[in-house]
Amino acid sequence: MNPQSGNQESSPSTPDASQQRGHVALVGAGPGDAELLTLRGAAALAEADVVINLREPGPELAKYREALLRHCGEDTAVIDQAECGGEIDAVAVGHAREGRRVVRLYSGDPLLGCRGAELTAACREAGVEYEIVPGLSSVTAVPAFAGVPLLPEGVNEARIVDGRDPDLDWERLAHGDASLVVMFPDAPDGDGAKHSGPGFDRLCKTLIAAGKPASTPVAVVRMGSTTEQTTVASTLQRLNADLKAADAKGHNVTAPALFLMGKGVTGDKEPSWFEGRPLFGWRILVPRTREQAAGLSDQLRGYGAVPEQVPTISVEPPRTPQQMERAVRGLVTGRYQWVAFTSVNAVKAIRERFEEYGLDARAFAGVKVAAVGEQTAAALRDFGIQPDLTPPAESQSGSGLVEVWPPYDAELDPIERVLLPRADIATETLSAGLTDLGWEVDDVTAYRTVRAAPPPAPVREAIKGGGFDAVLFTSSSTVRNLVGIAGKPHNTTVIAVIGPETAKTAQEFGLRVDVVAPKTSVSALAEALAEYGATQRAEAIAAGKPALKPSQKRRGRRRKTV
Repeated sequence: MNPQSGNQESSPSTPDASQQRGHVALVGAGPGDAELLTLRGAAALAEADVVINLREPGPELAKYREALLRHCGEDTAVIDQAECGGEIDAVAVGHAREGRRVVRLYSGDPLLGCRGAELTAACREAGVEYEIVPGLSSVTAVPAFAGVPLLPEGVNEARIVDGRDPDLDWERLAHGDASLVVMFPDAPDGDGAKHSGPGFDRLCKTLIAAGKPASTPVAVVRMGSTTEQTTVASTLQRLNADLKAADAKGHNVTAPALFLMGKGVTGDKEPSWFEGRPLFGWRILVPRTREQAAGLSDQLRGYGAVPEQVPTISVEPPRTPQQMERAVRGLVTGRYQWVAFTSVNAVKAIRERFEEYGLDARAFAGVKVAAVGEQTAAALRDFGIQPDLTPPAESQSGSGLVEVWPPYDAELDPIERVLLPRADIATETLSAGLTDLGWEVDDVTAYRTVRAAPPPAPVREAIKGGGFDAVLFTSSSTVRNLVGIAGKPHNTTVIAVIGPETAKTAQEFGLRVDVVAPKTSVSALAEALAEYGATQRAEAIAAGKPALKPSQKRRGRRRKTV
């Protein structure tokens, strides 16, 4: 992607109108979460030469808006609306007339609460081809994320209004049992509209004055469909007070927000299916690279969390390649009976070396392969190798692999040698265990692990200041390295570790361990943290207290070890 001004000069890379027909796509980006973008919307972004981005969002929405642009190509020019000088539609049409494919992004749906019709009129007048890519509107999506049906049993009408319109007929809107959705109920001036919204207090008083009972259920949903979503369910009479109470707890209810009224709003204080997920809104530090943490991060997002990858180690080739070269030759020539892989990085190192020599998984023919755990086994399968031996799920470690490894038998085993490609700082547990079983082990440094560079200052401050709700430690080295490059996590941060050895290391650094995975697996670690979060939430609700995230709790006492 290449952010640049809309008034760019022609260049050799600029499409010629005679070679490419200009086109404008009005793409609805959905209510907030970038994953709600439609497949057609994603395809339009991938095809675009120019993208006119959404209006500059606040910091809470920025990350969701940035995620949309990941669908763009590397050469796509991204234009902020502020660069268009108030002539957004003219800029879009101008690029299309020069033969470019243009996407203009809209919040929600281009034709519902947005001004997409103005751009389509401009395209027709200029003779530019266009298409409308509908998006999920907040009008329907946000109530669904809040668990509020707009047409519950007995209600056959839903009314949708723009709160910025000063001429709304509130008496008509207050009459009957129709559900009411007010868009922009508290929108400030300068939002692209001629008027600001009425504000929640005045909105409720206006509806009561128009004849609606003060006890009518209402709700305000802020930042709908994102992990910052907050729903305050109340009544017309109590809403303003409940919003202030939510503000006092740190749940600031501001734009973008929807006001909902009707029988579908039950006034239930329990969180919706979305906000009730066990780790909803938790900012979780994952001390791994983005590639290593992909599956773990997806699992955490499924629990409602916001994972953030902070690598603590950097993987580099061995200082001298001779050992690995001899190991590869030994595999090809039949020197080894077994190869034992203790990490995904070891699989990657061997695979890369094979590919350098033009070899593939067929070179492992006749060699038995062992994997220390499920992730390492998955990496081998991706390489085309089915492991012959893995330890039980509850003991995925070097010692667990030794427990299931067969002893060397001279009559049954034609070769007594095992190849063990591993990190330069790996423990001797597996090598020593296999030697005790009668095997000869070629212990080869397949890769080196070095401490990663410190993360950016804001991340370091969040780690030490309690900005993260939890940290997942997947090995003892991640504990040592994270503390070394960023400092100790704050005492309010939940510490979750993958096993007893990692727990011991964390305690040595003065950290209280809150969660230990029942088995040595990152998937089990994430699940254990989710169970912890669910238990904490249930206990808070049972005690009549707000279910605050760890980062929202009062910070005082220092963390103690156990």
